[in-house]
Amino acid sequence: MARGWESKSVEAQQDEATRRAPAGPALTAVERERHQQRQSLELALAQTQAELTAACRAAHRDMLHARLEAIRAALDALA
Repeated sequence: MARGWESKSVEAQQDEATRRAPAGPALTAVERERHQQRQSLELALAQTQAELTAACRAAHRDMLHARLEAIRAALDALA
């Protein structure tokens, strides 16, 4: 069966992605955990900042500010 040009291009891109070796040494379990925690905290920070821009009530804004401070403190502790 003949395949189209686009499907061949996609297949080539997928092959290239699987062949590409990771840049740098492999991470230890502790380093992977820290990296995952950092990513999670960065996502939580972005979400909280977005919620803060939409918050209408003062009590909600205060709670979000407190959450932002806690997330930033956790990020600083990971650094």
